[in-house]
Amino acid sequence: MSTALTGFSLPDSLPVLEPGWVWLAGAGPGDPGLMTLHALNGLRQADVVVYDALVDTSILSFVRPGALLDYAGKRGGKPSPKQRDITLKLIDYARAGRRVFRLKGGDPFVFGRGGEEALALAGAGIPFRVIPGVTAGIGGLAYAGIPATHRDVNQAVTFLTGHDQTGLAPDAINWKGIAEGSPVIIMYMAMKHLSQIAGELMACGRSGHEPVAIVCNASLSAQTVLETTLATCAADAEAAGLAPPAIVCVGEVVRLRAGLDWLGAMSGRVLTGDPLGHGDPLRSLGAAE
Repeated sequence: MSTALTGFSLPDSLPVLEPGWVWLAGAGPGDPGLMTLHALNGLRQADVVVYDALVDTSILSFVRPGALLDYAGKRGGKPSPKQRDITLKLIDYARAGRRVFRLKGGDPFVFGRGGEEALALAGAGIPFRVIPGVTAGIGGLAYAGIPATHRDVNQAVTFLTGHDQTGLAPDAINWKGIAEGSPVIIMYMAMKHLSQIAGELMACGRSGHEPVAIVCNASLSAQTVLETTLATCAADAEAAGLAPPAIVCVGEVVRLRAGLDWLGAMSGRVLTGDPLGHGDPLRSLGAAE
């Protein structure tokens, strides 16, 4: 990846990562090309890069020579650093005058604990900057050919996490409200409790025939997409041997993959019908804005 950027110069207007500062950045869902210029700029300046498990290793090739790489990955069911220890490490590095770059997968403020770390930095008097990233619930689905919104399907979308701080399925979620009010549901970290979550949604009125897509390793060469239904998604995922990291999408937008799978096996095919069952796939071209 670094070879492709040989001779590439970042704009002079980009900010300077000063000693004693912490930048909290998102690396995107995996593909290094989805990083922002602000993130690349920070990687090229940092003295210390504290990075998560979901950061693709090719992204680390952008780190300047001599910088310290500090792995702070947290993976469910495996020995992982405690969040408190990670946060204290950021504070200690900054107080030592290091230029600290905290790199997370996706976006640091979308189920990434970036808000917790930023609050701790603020409480410790450590100056920080937040660099948003492409969140997997949008970018990862796009790589699977699934739009998070489509005006013929949904005017609202709900993002939710599949577990709470205890590691269990979240009990603070109003499943009835989501089932009745959100045409499209996008779930992070839901694989472990997928059967329970699907059951909650169906108990609250969602059809078991509703389309579901499970996208594993989104935007990477190992990306896998399983199209299934709400009633069978948990069993189908287990049968297919799917494992996290994964994004789960529930809703009619999944059907659009029949025409929008630009990266997969269907790429280049001519769409002969409307995936939503309306007839003409080009009917919306003449619709009023």
